[in-house]
Amino acid sequence: MRPIYLLLFSLSLCFKVAAQPGFEYRQKLGFLLAHRGLMAHIPQAPAVAGEFSYIYRTAEAKQWHQAYRQPLVGGTLFFGSVGNNEILGRYLGLYGFVELPIVKLKHYRLDFKFATGLGYTNKPFDPILNPENVAIGSRVNALMCFALKQSWRWNNTALTFGIDMTHFSNASYQMPNLGINVPFLSLGVQRFFEERAVEQKQTELERPDLTFGATAIVSAKEMRPLGVGRYPVYAGNLFARKYFGPKGGLEASLDVIYKMGLLSHPSYPQAAALDPLQLGLFMGYVQSFDRLHFIYGAGVYLRDVLQPDDSIYIRLGSRYALTKQLEALMTLKTHYAKADYMEFGLAYHF
Repeated sequence: MRPIYLLLFSLSLCFKVAAQPGFEYRQKLGFLLAHRGLMAHIPQAPAVAGEFSYIYRTAEAKQWHQAYRQPLVGGTLFFGSVGNNEILGRYLGLYGFVELPIVKLKHYRLDFKFATGLGYTNKPFDPILNPENVAIGSRVNALMCFALKQSWRWNNTALTFGIDMTHFSNASYQMPNLGINVPFLSLGVQRFFEERAVEQKQTELERPDLTFGATAIVSAKEMRPLGVGRYPVYAGNLFARKYFGPKGGLEASLDVIYKMGLLSHPSYPQAAALDPLQLGLFMGYVQSFDRLHFIYGAGVYLRDVLQPDDSIYIRLGSRYALTKQLEALMTLKTHYAKADYMEFGLAYHF
């Protein structure tokens, strides 16, 4: 149900046909972005962290391995600070990742990395013990990372330099949840081991170029301000998806969203039963890795009577094909840098 489970499960399928395993350690230095005025008092020190990764260099045993020119996949343990140990505490994280080559030469490569997983802090918001932490209200949070990474390789050893954005959030499940965004610079070293024989090419999921379907979503959201409470969110959509090749395609959907908490919110004392109903039009890019794919895109509300947030929303996350017709999904819906809620659901292709 959590994003790291879907990603690591899919990556484990890649490991069966991977050609070269290895390890990497990276030291990271960054700073906390105070993206809201309420967070201006929090950044007080540099963010210092380390990462230890287990890496596989994929072989060309699957179509997507060839399409992406043998990407790197693996899992990472994150540990360190995010800019203020007294208020935000220290963080541990575990995430799965994919590194896609942009430039690939004999001794040099430039990769785009994206990752998703879980993070833990020892100092969430507490109205008595830690009232100044207006960024994170829960100990366990979603973790996302996007990076550009360079590596210089000699034989089986490589030096790496990267720049990334690391994000922690609980998707408004527990207030406060302004979220933590930390840009990092990193230096690292990789060590790969002997290449392994590639197993027989595995069967890949067949899919039509154009599909239509429907999605059912359920979630929960704690409403602002503190004390209003946590309420369920029900949503769904009708979608059309067009693949343009093994790397992915485009998706358009008509979204229907109903937030129960708006009926009990003090800002809308006269809200009628259908006023919380939102309709939105969404367009996104689908990036495919066989059964696993990622979705990135934005939508605009066509109906939004109460207007609790901005008119533009963003969706990003992962989906996993259980069968040719059924997908499990976990995606994050946001309004710019402010999380709305986490979407858990199933998508069915007609």
